[in-house]
Amino acid sequence: MEKQTLKVGLAQFAPVWMNCQKTIEKAVRFAEDAANQECEIVVLGGEGCVGGYPFWLELTGGAKFNSPVQKEFFAEYSNQAVVIERGDLQQFCELARDKKIAIYVGIIEKPSDRGESLYCSLVFIDRNGEIKSVHRKIIPTYEERLVWGIGDGNGLRVHSLNAFTVGGLNCWENWNPLVRAALYGQGEDFHVCVFPGGIHNTEDLTRFIAKESRSFVTSVGCLIRKEDFPLDALHLDKVLENAPDILYNGGTCLAAPDGSWIIEPVCNEEKLLTAEIDHRKVKEERQNFDAVGHYSRPDILQLTVNRQRQSVLKIED
Repeated sequence: MEKQTLKVGLAQFAPVWMNCQKTIEKAVRFAEDAANQECEIVVLGGEGCVGGYPFWLELTGGAKFNSPVQKEFFAEYSNQAVVIERGDLQQFCELARDKKIAIYVGIIEKPSDRGESLYCSLVFIDRNGEIKSVHRKIIPTYEERLVWGIGDGNGLRVHSLNAFTVGGLNCWENWNPLVRAALYGQGEDFHVCVFPGGIHNTEDLTRFIAKESRSFVTSVGCLIRKEDFPLDALHLDKVLENAPDILYNGGTCLAAPDGSWIIEPVCNEEKLLTAEIDHRKVKEERQNFDAVGHYSRPDILQLTVNRQRQSVLKIED
């Protein structure tokens, strides 16, 4: 019988904005801490943690067309993006393999076959150190569309961990019923949400998804304060001029399949949160409601998912 429990680590920290390598180094330290505390999976920071959230858009007139400032921001953002194909995530893969810990990490991805287009992606690395899915955010939210490309369904995948089946989504796509259903239908019972941060994002949605899916649900966010921006960051004066003292306050939390809190939202501190979850609780709560099981009607309603990775290039030799 598979092990029924799973120890999880949730790392809430401030990324080093616009500095991919320093953020990776910081995230790796949290992952090592989680492994040393015998966690079997760790979620590292929030949405786009490695590469950074594009805070400048809202604060510096990001929609201004042909603005030299906006072009400079994007060029540097592209420089700091993660190119998986060149091994930018190797440190995470090696740690996962050596410590036998699974990892979810949010990145700004620059695929080698899509020019300078960037994607908000959530990466799953298994306990053998292998990248098993890269989920590109299906629809960037509002001003995010100025810098992030539209993703596809290739990363809508789940992964086995002990008795659990884990899946994850980026930020507001967690509000999308059909996207959630795509994971539910694959047997998901531990759902990972990553946000740039903020209790306003996490306190309601986390418990709602838990109740709807009868799954364990975690939301993990970053903490971003004015003082977290490096002094040598591009156009720092323009970014901070209109920024609040706290841009995102974290809000990392964990809910049980009945919607009750295991870890209530934690704000305003960098911290590794840990908990052990028990799969038997999933079975108990699905006794009276199972969204894709006995409470579904596939003869009436079905969802079709296209998981083909989209590309402009198809080579036939």
